[in-house]
Amino acid sequence: MSDLLATGASGVRAYQSALTTVSENIANAGTAGYARRSVSLKEVNAGAGISSTNRVASGMGVVVDGVVRSADAFRTADVRASSADLARSETGVAWLDRIQTALTGNKLGDRLTSFFTSAQAMAADPTASAPRSVFLEAGTSAANAFAATGKALDQIAADLDGTAENAVTTLSGLGAALAKVNDGLGRVTPGSTSAAQLLDQRDQLLEQMSAISDVSVSIDVAGRAAVRLGGATGPMLVSGSDAGTVTYVRNDAGNVSFAVHRAGEISTLVPSGGALAGVVDGAQRIAAAREQLNGIATSFVDGVNAVQAQGRDLDGNPGAPMFATGDSPGDIQLTLTDPRGIAAAAVGGGPRDNSNLQALSALRSSAGFEAKTTGLVADNAAALSSRQQVAEAQSAIRDGAVAARDAVSGVNLDSEAVDLMRFQQAYQASSRVIQVARETLQSILDIR
Repeated sequence: MSDLLATGASGVRAYQSALTTVSENIANAGTAGYARRSVSLKEVNAGAGISSTNRVASGMGVVVDGVVRSADAFRTADVRASSADLARSETGVAWLDRIQTALTGNKLGDRLTSFFTSAQAMAADPTASAPRSVFLEAGTSAANAFAATGKALDQIAADLDGTAENAVTTLSGLGAALAKVNDGLGRVTPGSTSAAQLLDQRDQLLEQMSAISDVSVSIDVAGRAAVRLGGATGPMLVSGSDAGTVTYVRNDAGNVSFAVHRAGEISTLVPSGGALAGVVDGAQRIAAAREQLNGIATSFVDGVNAVQAQGRDLDGNPGAPMFATGDSPGDIQLTLTDPRGIAAAAVGGGPRDNSNLQALSALRSSAGFEAKTTGLVADNAAALSSRQQVAEAQSAIRDGAVAARDAVSGVNLDSEAVDLMRFQQAYQASSRVIQVARETLQSILDIR
């Protein structure tokens, strides 16, 4: 009779744990990063063989063997890889869009066109003061457009630095958190609810890290993660309960570098995915746009000043420089403020001579300032469009990877409802076994 009581009691305890686990699943159906759990049950065996009465020994009920976490390591790794690819493209799109705004926001191409068009208008009456004043105003607008575009690109570079610093700080923090989770996994009982919770935290941290940099992950038997950044041969960021830090540097040429500091060593990090790789792409694009802009600005200033120098102004004097540059080639200022100082005439020409303005028109054609500016904008726009298309495709790939992972680890409320009823019935049946055992025992006692 005591065997019957023990069997019923073991069933009550086991199915109570099963009901608790199902309830936990239902409660966390909408919790991000939660992996479905189930209870593993096993029979309590009283011993093998034949008893002295030639009867096979019966079991002693059921016991909880552990909490099983529903997860697929390969599908989880696919999510990390697709997240890293998508994050790189999305970050690249963000910086390309900022560059596009900087290149088009100050209407540099239109200002250059207005400058040369006003020179043509002045050629119709070289001695008139109004066309000369309009020409100088157009020159001021062109200079301001160059300077404003350069400053906009500089601001984007500064913002990129801030974004990168925040990213590496976040990545270092995630590494430190993962090291603590690893330490906890080394102490917790395998197959327990606490272990499942720590494994959920581990996978969430790894997914967040993959959005910042591509990661290579290896898992030991205790579930602890060792993480390398930048691929399988990249520097180790986390190993066991030890975590490193990540730093960022950008030089004057716009080249970006990352490094991992761990265990007294410094290792270069070359990310091929995640936001850090997008930062590298963005920095290269910003530097290239700045270099092309500076090239156009230098050619424009040198060319216009050279045309001025070879001509004569209204007073017959050699033309003074019209533009000067500041700390950078794109930092242009108009230095010629007197409309009479515009050298419209050639050497030996009279006040109404406009032949030096023809040299300015020839400079416009040969140097191709407007075409180069348009090409700079068009090239960036094409890169932006291409990267947006890639990002859309990668977003679909990631969505598919997440759906495949969630099909294994996600909570299905219909299935949980079925399990809830099944375990409830088993719990009630076990309770009934105890009740029957007690009633039978009482009947026996009453007979005595």
